[in-house]
Amino acid sequence: MGASLSSLLIVALVILIMVEIIGRSFFDYSTMLADEYSGYFYLALVFLGLAYTFDEEGHIRISIVTGRLRGSIKRWVDIFAGVMALSILLFALYYSWDFMIESHEMGMLSEGVSETPLYLTQIPLVSGLALFAFSMFIFVLRKATDDR
Repeated sequence: MGASLSSLLIVALVILIMVEIIGRSFFDYSTMLADEYSGYFYLALVFLGLAYTFDEEGHIRISIVTGRLRGSIKRWVDIFAGVMALSILLFALYYSWDFMIESHEMGMLSEGVSETPLYLTQIPLVSGLALFAFSMFIFVLRKATDDR
């Protein structure tokens, strides 16, 4: 789900930038939103793509030690690392959620021309962290129940 949304956001980002470039170059026209919204799209596509990237083993892993481990020791190191990562993700998720709710309650708006409600721009951050935490939970669960 997150990867699909990230893919769509990359396309939307490219279209937005192309419209801005063509508009400025040939028609002396600016959307006035391209800079602001390209940042929002980029933030969203990064966070929504975290879980998929993890599932595809695309995140940087320090395997200089774990690459030499075998069997149950490697499994326990993976479980420990997964639990630590899940703890950090849940911490970040909690405070991101809290920040999003606070932004909504205070009616915070962007300082750009669009005056976009900031909580809307924070939804992909919270969603991406939630997907990543769920993916990490599944990883830990699989490692913990692996019989090898």
